[in-house]
Amino acid sequence: MALIRSFEPKSMDRNSVHHEISATYTIFERDDRVFVQLDSYGTKDREMPGKKSQTIQLDEAGARQLVSILTSAFRF
Repeated sequence: MALIRSFEPKSMDRNSVHHEISATYTIFERDDRVFVQLDSYGTKDREMPGKKSQTIQLDEAGARQLVSILTSAFRF
């Protein structure tokens, strides 16, 4: 599990599209702060289907930066 507060750009030499997976999100408050948690569950053919694979959390600063990145990338 990781709390992401900021993002740094990085160029990659090779990019590929990954397999599609399921994901859920949760919005919660802790100590008067709002967080968004994203959980991924891996591919359907994994050894333990339905088991949570990765979790990331965003606070307001991380979310604002991610919205800016998405806005730029997809021209919202």
